[in-house]
Amino acid sequence: MEIKELLESLGISLEKIVSAAMQMHIPHPGVETEDEARRIFGKELEHALADPNLCALIYAGIALERDVAQGLIYLGEGYHLDASSLIADEVLGLSISKYIGGYKGLFEYVRCDNAKPGIVAELGPFMDDVIAGLIGGISANMYDAGLRKNKGR
Repeated sequence: MEIKELLESLGISLEKIVSAAMQMHIPHPGVETEDEARRIFGKELEHALADPNLCALIYAGIALERDVAQGLIYLGEGYHLDASSLIADEVLGLSISKYIGGYKGLFEYVRCDNAKPGIVAELGPFMDDVIAGLIGGISANMYDAGLRKNKGR
């Protein structure tokens, strides 16, 4: 199953990801309006989800959430509370954001992880960081694409 279909089957539509990202949108040169941000973010999201390495990281988060829910693995009593003792979820989010958007992606991931916009607030301990990492990395690329577009004027 393709990653977009799997995310959709979990209630994480691309539109929900875009909407959460737009809650974090800050106007930048070339990405001043939400309409422009949606267009660029959507294009960057499609590009990112075509990368098999990124898909593997997303699949890892999905598998961890599923296996904990099914009782196949045990990660401690604090797991469901997203306790500070569980850092593997943060490492996964950081890895995704940096893979997509470098250090700028890390910055955007932290903003998103702290704010928990839209669908991010509804997800479990691993998937909230997976989607926040995805939003963070793609947002960084969106702002860079806007700057490149703006300089080309």
